Amino acid sequence: MPAFLDRRDAGDALADALGGVIDPPAAVLGIPRGGVVVAARVAARLALPLGVVVTKKLGAPHNPELGIGAVAPGVRVLEPDVVSALSVGDRWLARESARVETEVARRAEAYGASVDVRAMTAVVVDDGVATGSTARAAGLWARHAGARRVVLAVPVAPMGVERRVGDAFDEVVAVLTPSDLRAVGQYYADFRQVGDAEVRELLRAPTS
Repeated sequence: MPAFLDRRDAGDALADALGGVIDPPAAVLGIPRGGVVVAARVAARLALPLGVVVTKKLGAPHNPELGIGAVAPGVRVLEPDVVSALSVGDRWLARESARVETEVARRAEAYGASVDVRAMTAVVVDDGVATGSTARAAGLWARHAGARRVVLAVPVAPMGVERRVGDAFDEVVAVLTPSDLRAVGQYYADFRQVGDAEVRELLRAPTS
């Protein structure tokens, strides 16, 4: 039986796990799209402001589903072992990064929910972590934005996730850390796709 009914249920469990960990001033930053559903529950339960940090996976040449890194506004992270194994060229990587950066900027403008995290704790929330690239990009963005402390908070992440994202976060809080995580969706009874309209509605709603 899956651990969580849906992303809202996962958000409630995550809020419980964060109790006593987050000292104000703080803000919750959801990674669209599914992460915003989780983040909205966390923000509401902890009475914190809710914003987004838009990230997008960098897909491999000829296999866009295979992630070789991720982009957030002004940030690019790579999986060097994967890039090397696939012999991804610098020119292709520069072109693809520029294309993804344009899409990230467009989506960030469309959501329009920036939160000033300077001198605050930034709690970066997603619905789960697989490789860690998108989470790491989001955490580095929060650092560059001036957050005094950056926490990754997710319902499920692979055991040892701290080693994958450690340079981007001061702390990682995960409800579940299975040793054999194959797909985040397997831990949810309902892991339906989340649309932009739902994300915008959640960002407009009061969180306290």
